[in-house]
Amino acid sequence: MHQPLLSFAGVSVRHELPQHGDDDVVRYGRPSPGGVSFEVRPGEAVLLLGPSGCGKSTLTLTSNGLIPNVVAARVTGTVRAAGRSVADHPVPTFAADVAMVFQDPDAQVVMATVLDEVCFGPENLCLPAGEVLARAEEALRTVGLWERRDDDPGQLSGGGRQRLAIACALALRAPLLVLDEPTANLDPVGVEEVHALLRQIVATGERGVLLVEHNLDTAVELVDRVVVLDDEGQLILDGPVRQVLTEHADRLMRLGVWLPQAILAALRLRRAGIDLEPLPLTPTELGAALDACPVLPAPPSGAADPVAPASVDEVAVEVSRLTVRRGRVTVLHEIDLAIPAGELVAVVGANGAGKTTLAQAIAGVTRPPRGTVRVAGVDPARVDGRTLAGLVGFVFQNPEHQFVTARVDDELAHGLRIRRVAEDEVARRVDDVLSRFGLLELRDRHPFLLSGGQKRRLSVATAIICRPRVLVLDEPTFGQDRQRAAELLNLLTDLHRAGTTVVVVTHDMHLVAEHASRVVALADGRVLADAPPAELFADAGLLSRAGLRPPPLARATGALVCHESWRAVTRLADLPTGTAGVAA
Repeated sequence: MHQPLLSFAGVSVRHELPQHGDDDVVRYGRPSPGGVSFEVRPGEAVLLLGPSGCGKSTLTLTSNGLIPNVVAARVTGTVRAAGRSVADHPVPTFAADVAMVFQDPDAQVVMATVLDEVCFGPENLCLPAGEVLARAEEALRTVGLWERRDDDPGQLSGGGRQRLAIACALALRAPLLVLDEPTANLDPVGVEEVHALLRQIVATGERGVLLVEHNLDTAVELVDRVVVLDDEGQLILDGPVRQVLTEHADRLMRLGVWLPQAILAALRLRRAGIDLEPLPLTPTELGAALDACPVLPAPPSGAADPVAPASVDEVAVEVSRLTVRRGRVTVLHEIDLAIPAGELVAVVGANGAGKTTLAQAIAGVTRPPRGTVRVAGVDPARVDGRTLAGLVGFVFQNPEHQFVTARVDDELAHGLRIRRVAEDEVARRVDDVLSRFGLLELRDRHPFLLSGGQKRRLSVATAIICRPRVLVLDEPTFGQDRQRAAELLNLLTDLHRAGTTVVVVTHDMHLVAEHASRVVALADGRVLADAPPAELFADAGLLSRAGLRPPPLARATGALVCHESWRAVTRLADLPTGTAGVAA
């Protein structure tokens, strides 16, 4: 047997808690993770799964000694990389052994051009200049960024920066790749490309992958093992991917972690008396299992109908001939768009299509040209920030870009206080939102010390608490476990049904299918389509031009031969279910 590339033996991590007043005593929180032991060997791809806040990202940061050598924390147990204890060696010692992709790609960008960024790691390994450039070119071509090698990384889209972070890790050619949500900001095609690349890496039998990932629909074809942590950070499952995900599906559902959509569909069908055994892992397996059923009930009559918007005639957002340029690059080309009040609109498209730019223009985060955008009748280019903030709430793609205080509860109260809301009402609303978003026990924590999923919940909560008429969110489910994502999306659906206009930028086709009343697809800065979700998913050519894929359930049902009526089923909500059905 090969020596493990990485091993955890009884590893617990306790982070420092914020100090209060003049007390200099350092206090630590509960272990997260707590007492975890497992190994990653050459030729293995190991998926680390667990609910938000259980310590997944923390554990990845111990793999090369960033915790505790750079990020202060109390660590017990032993972490060994390349056979050496990470606690006994400085972080640079492991640069050739462990390559990392952080949950936030911006946290690892240090150079002024894309090419320099990818060269930085190999240069610090003291490789010859020719070797450095060869590795950088290969990595950038692999992730589709070679043509942008001279650009400032800040000019890339969120997905582009994610690809850049992956390229930097690939250029190191380390035996172990540790990736924390590497596909979170990627379009569906990009997700497939990254997972295919990781499959190639582990297929050599010489390198290994430790992966934290929420997008399991293609990841299940990559990983060999699944390690599951519970909400206390304890290791509860470790085994082959099919065994863990299918034999323990009900337990994982209760834990609230992500599961492949094929399993979620099968669990829902089980409540309706349609037992698919063994449970399918992929859309292909789900389609085959459904076609093997001699009889299936007719899908509900509402199948494939979009979620109905509130019946309001008012136009909440109007965009007219909006053109946005960055330097000599035109990001948006004469966009025309009208969104009635009460709709939940998903803005989709490939990385770099202009989605975030459009969202920021609608919210007034970046001032659009005068007369091109109106929100609730107001031109964001002509009003002050306080007036605009009362009309539209915005959730950044990176939550840290919007935090301005040192406590979670103060972050929530900030927007209310600048609107001069009475303090008793501020306190009531803050307590209500803290409870609703699962942040009550973290109210005195610094926002930057939260987990990635907790930061995202806080960022959404700060936008919702002020009760804006229009809510614009950029990738709101990033970093969330399945349970928290479902709670958040159900909340957004309730808001839009009550009359709030919701605009969501997303790569999550499942979110689009289940919750959107309308989809706006962008390509190269232009509107390619504006239609209900079912209409979009039925047009394979359009999806291809937009760099998109149908949601997994639609891929499964679209290939059915024996049950043609089921081809219209694109959402979990379309499936027949018992009274205690599985939540989407």
